[in-house]
Amino acid sequence: MMLTILVLEDEDDVRHELERDLDPFASAVRIEAASDADDAWAAIEDVLADGDRLALVLADHRLPGRTGVDFLVEVARDPRTRGARTVLVTGQAGQADTVRALNDAGLDHYIAKPWDPRELAAVVRDQLTEYVLDQEADPLPVLPVLDEVRVMEALRHRS
Repeated sequence: MMLTILVLEDEDDVRHELERDLDPFASAVRIEAASDADDAWAAIEDVLADGDRLALVLADHRLPGRTGVDFLVEVARDPRTRGARTVLVTGQAGQADTVRALNDAGLDHYIAKPWDPRELAAVVRDQLTEYVLDQEADPLPVLPVLDEVRVMEALRHRS
């Protein structure tokens, strides 16, 4: 079973930049990319069919069809994915959209475009760590991409 990061971004160049910036995580987690909400759900179906888990969604807001916030609300409401951590990576969400993402989708973090690759990596590491600790998933297969100090502290407290 692998943890999965889903990147939802309709602009090819931006999606490729995000995937490039996530490359350091690719040795330990599965990375899937989608250009709209329907593609994202198809990717999630593949992830679940393979016995893997959706751990983190990085979603743009402005997408063709349903918005990124709409998609994150769907993820939060689906029992198969509701434990996934969610990050809005956008320069386009207004205050009302951001409030809806917080209230209805339980948004975990917001990153403004253009992002700093180091900030993105830190947020991804933090959110993956939160997922592993919240879901009590086995941290060992993904430990190199987690906040090892937090994981070790949590494991000490569990025993």
